[in-house]
Amino acid sequence: MAQHNDIGKWGEEVAANYLRKKGYTIRDTNWRCGHRDIDIIALDESLRTLVFVEVKTRTPSYVQRPEEAVDRQKIRNIGLAANAYVKMNRIAMPLRFDIVTVVGSGNDGETPVIEHWEDAFNPMLVY
Repeated sequence: MAQHNDIGKWGEEVAANYLRKKGYTIRDTNWRCGHRDIDIIALDESLRTLVFVEVKTRTPSYVQRPEEAVDRQKIRNIGLAANAYVKMNRIAMPLRFDIVTVVGSGNDGETPVIEHWEDAFNPMLVY
């Protein structure tokens, strides 16, 4: 596996653990619908909102801020995948789209820098 894939997988694990500690219930990770994917699907701490989470992981030396990588096309794809998930699972609750960024190298003993943007975007606004 390429190093960037290893870093991305590590970041998704860090993000899932972070969300669990905040009281979220993880329903799915790396959920796929064709070529589209959603990194984490969770219930928030109130168990009343389904949250679709895009995780962006970067090493400290990376120039672009992780959240800047969530562009219009990525938001559109997440929205389409979320729509499929909601229909497939007959979800009838409020939805939210978050971004969690993880900056670190994945080295043992390192504490990553985590930022969480709740309600970071609305896929309906990019069509």
